[in-house]
Amino acid sequence: MKSGNSSSSILNVAVIVASLGYFVDIYDLLLFTILRVPSLRDLGVSQTEIDSGVGMLLINVQMAGLLVGGIFWGIIGDKKGRLKVLFGSILLYSIANIANGFVTGTTGYLFWRFVAGLGLAGELGAGITLVAEILPKEKRGYGTMIVATVGVSGAIAANLIAKMVPDWRYCYFIGGGLGLLLLLLRISVMESHMFNQTAEKNTAGRGEFLALFNNKERFLRYLKCVMLGAPTWFVVGILVAFSNKFAIEMGVKSPINPGDAVAFCYAGLVLGDFCSGVLSQMLKSRRKVMMIFLGLTAVCVFFYLNLHGAEKWLFHTVCFILGFSVGFWAIFVTIAAESFGTNLRATVAITVPNFARGMLPLITMLFAFAQHYFTYLQSGAIVAAICIAIAFIASYSVEETFGKDLNYVEEIKYTGEDEDIKKLSAD
Repeated sequence: MKSGNSSSSILNVAVIVASLGYFVDIYDLLLFTILRVPSLRDLGVSQTEIDSGVGMLLINVQMAGLLVGGIFWGIIGDKKGRLKVLFGSILLYSIANIANGFVTGTTGYLFWRFVAGLGLAGELGAGITLVAEILPKEKRGYGTMIVATVGVSGAIAANLIAKMVPDWRYCYFIGGGLGLLLLLLRISVMESHMFNQTAEKNTAGRGEFLALFNNKERFLRYLKCVMLGAPTWFVVGILVAFSNKFAIEMGVKSPINPGDAVAFCYAGLVLGDFCSGVLSQMLKSRRKVMMIFLGLTAVCVFFYLNLHGAEKWLFHTVCFILGFSVGFWAIFVTIAAESFGTNLRATVAITVPNFARGMLPLITMLFAFAQHYFTYLQSGAIVAAICIAIAFIASYSVEETFGKDLNYVEEIKYTGEDEDIKKLSAD
């Protein structure tokens, strides 16, 4: 594998390929959300089973794949290289997507969604890690912003394709084909020189996942990174996913289709990721931008939960603005990548977004539990307050990583005792 030095251009091959990889990743995730119900109906599954049986199991199986894949690809990224993950993950979920289009029963569907989850887990973190290590520290925020902005727009493409292509099987074929085409572009991408240095020196602790938990300071650093993502998945997974129910509770004048609400939300996310990335570069701070956007999220959630008797267009507009307010996904993953040394960077950057996604079932359970004591809207407000408060505390206390030199490694001790982390030069 070739080695490369930092490129001064934010539109180098690594940024473009990582962006397109995340585009296909998000395309598949949202496509599955849109096609889950019609595909299961076509396979002969009853509505009852779709709502609470096989349909829910299908979601949980994919989530399990994302969590397992996050750990697997994270370890591979630090032990074998960032490019190994970029090639392996997209090959895996491209094959799984094509196989989804051939399933004839629920057993096969469950298996291939698990495999798709495994593959999808590695794309974003590996791309952000590679871009952060290749670009100069003054420009890497722009690079990661492009990755997230282009990537999230895959959701808009998925919504359009699902509406234009009448057969759900062909939608999966398109996703798989896009992934395989992207593999050809990745041949020209070079490995991170920082990873090559740690590999050549056989640096201790590369990809040691448990090292994130056996040291108090390192664990708290990792936990803060994960908590930063809680509001995004509350907004997308609760407020927008159940927008039809929230609209009914508030007496919105026209019925709301959750699919349309998701499309408006993701359109806002695209703009939000772009603006948060630019603002981060202007303010020369990741933390300040996180706190600004979390404050905006709190305001937007308040307006969303008070749309009593609103027109449909206003509801969709607020969904768009709500999506914009949680458009800090690029900043969130960049903070994770910049907070750890080269020997653990891919492990962190790949597992953090997947563990943040994995919080959604916990958030959903908390939302359901709150409804035993409060109204539907009050429960939404309570869970929103908890998620935003946790993320705000994490963003306030996390290290400022803008302009940080990433050419260092974490010292991993094998004594079994907690010790202070020392940052050793990788030079």
